[in-house]
This record gives sequence, structure tokens and C-alpha cells, in this order.
Amino acid sequence: MTEFKGRPPTPSDRPPDDLKKERDAFIQQFFRKGAQFTEELLKENERLRDHILDIEAENRKLRAHLASDEAIRDLLRKIEELEHEKLALLNRSVRAEAVQDNFSSQYLEVEGELANFANLYVATSQLHTARSVRGVLRALKELLAQLLGAAAFAVYLVSDDGTELVSVTSEGVEASDVARLPVMQGVIGRAFAGGEVTSRVERDLTHASIEDPVAVIPLHIDGRTIGAIAIFGTLPQKTEFVHIDRELFKLLGAQAAPALVNARLFTDAGRKVPGLQAFLDLED
Repeated sequence: MTEFKGRPPTPSDRPPDDLKKERDAFIQQFFRKGAQFTEELLKENERLRDHILDIEAENRKLRAHLASDEAIRDLLRKIEELEHEKLALLNRSVRAEAVQDNFSSQYLEVEGELANFANLYVATSQLHTARSVRGVLRALKELLAQLLGAAAFAVYLVSDDGTELVSVTSEGVEASDVARLPVMQGVIGRAFAGGEVTSRVERDLTHASIEDPVAVIPLHIDGRTIGAIAIFGTLPQKTEFVHIDRELFKLLGAQAAPALVNARLFTDAGRKVPGLQAFLDLED
């Protein structure tokens, strides 16, 4: 078999110049496109990197915002807890104030009662420590003025024949106007006969009137009515009779007459204390 050997190339085997130019142009265009594509890829990559950086920055902001929101939520929860605590403290404070107000009210009430008892004690003491009729009447006038606010009044005792009420002392009125009153007549006579205290409730207490006294206090001793205290008007600041005033009415009605009688008897005895035998020979 005969080996075929090619012949050496001849100039006619080289590509034509136009084809070479076209090939070179294609290659240049290909590499230019590749370079352009590569440049675009690099730019896109750069843009993506910038975008990634922006996203990371945004993520950092979001994380910071979330952390801030969490802090705000924690703060709001703390504020809510403090509000609840404040309300609880306010409720406790209100209850404490109520207890304190109740205690203060009770304290003032007790203090007022003690003051009232003190007034009653002073009234009884002053009446029974006087050793003369004049002293008893002076103490009685001071009690009427200071404790009851009486500005015009008279103290009556019944006459021996029981037909008149005779004034033994007075204040704020003409003595002649209140010297004698018929028993069983007028407001004073009816209160004396009935043996019950009478007093105004709604009318003006400061208005002085002998015919229409603001209070009449019958005086009792050993179950009998022997006189009366008539209050015709009070001081300007005394506009009404209150509970303690009515208690003083009762005290004066029960204690003034015995004090007057005892002072009279003590004076009649020459202001001498009876001997022991007088206390041993007791009679009912």
C-alpha cells in the first residue's frame, strides 16, 4: 500500500486577507465583548457589594431599632408596674386617711365628751363648794353666762304660800320687771307647774323677752319643785342650744336648789359643822 504524503503548503493554501481581517475583527470584537461583559460584571459586582453594605447597614439599624423597641417595651412594662404600685399605694393611703379621719373624728368626739364632762363637773363643783346663798347665786350666774351663754335671766324661788315665783337674782333685765310672777301663768309658770325643762329649738335665742323666755329650768329638791331659772336671751354668739346645754339644764335643775338650801342651812347654823352626834342621830 502506497503511503500518501501530503505536499507542502503552498501560498495558495493560506487564508485570504479578507478572511483574516474578518477573523481578526471577530476575535477583537469577541474579546472586546468579553472585556465589556467582564467590566459590566465587575460593575454589577461592585453594585451588589454596595447594595449588600446598604442592606447590612439597614439590618444594623433594624437591629438597633428592635433593641430600642424592646427597651421601650421594657420601659412601658416598668411604667405599668409602677402605675399599679402607685394605685396600690394610693389605695392604701386612702384607707389610711379614712382610718385617720375616723380616728380623728372619734378623738374629737371623745375630746368633746371630756370637755362636756368637765363642764358638768365644774358646774356641780362650783355650786356645792359655795357656803353661802350669795356664793351659790354668784356661781349660778357665772355658770349661766359662761356655759350656757345666757345674757338675760332670772332665778326664781316659790313664795311660802305657793302663789308666786319670786326672783332672788337676775342679770340683763330690770329687776322690777322680773321681781314676781304668778304661779301657773305664762311660760315660766307652766314650766314650773309641770316640772319639765322647756327651751327653744328654732327661734332666735338672742332675743330677750320676759313673756317668752328661750328656756325655763325648774329647780327640784327631794321630789318637789321649789323654783325655776328663766333665760330670756343669750349672747350674740350663742345661736342655739345643743346636747350639752340640755345636760346642763338637767344638772342645774337637780343641783341648784339643794346647793341653795344647804348654803342657807349652813348659814343658819352659824357656818359651823354639826358635831358627831348630829351625824349619828340620823333620820330618814
